[in-house]
Amino acid sequence: MFWSSLFLMSNQTILERIPYNIATPVDAALEFIRAKRGDGFDITGIVDPLDAFEIEKTEPIELGLILCDGEICIREQVLLTKVGENWAVSEADQEDSLIPAHLDPPAGVRLDWLQRQIDDYSFVLLLYYRGLW
Repeated sequence: MFWSSLFLMSNQTILERIPYNIATPVDAALEFIRAKRGDGFDITGIVDPLDAFEIEKTEPIELGLILCDGEICIREQVLLTKVGENWAVSEADQEDSLIPAHLDPPAGVRLDWLQRQIDDYSFVLLLYYRGLW
């Protein structure tokens, strides 16, 4: 198990690198989300991953994922259930107020996007409005 960084944000732990022991269920969750929202999303973090480290549990595990598609970042809560050798993925029931619709992208994601814009335009205006870039 390893990770590049672990930091706290709003009393939540965000893990930016997916540990080896949960890579398979996280891949299943990504396939589920891509089928629902489109192929452009990649996982850039896991929210409160401590339960996920006990992934061998037989009961379902709820996992919060930070996903970015280059322009926006969202948070999705999924429920992972081990079924034989595979993982069943479904949406977790959450109150809308608990999860913001859009998230500020991780620094690396925004930096890549910003570099592409600077290459194409003479200037770029960044506007921060109500927590969204």
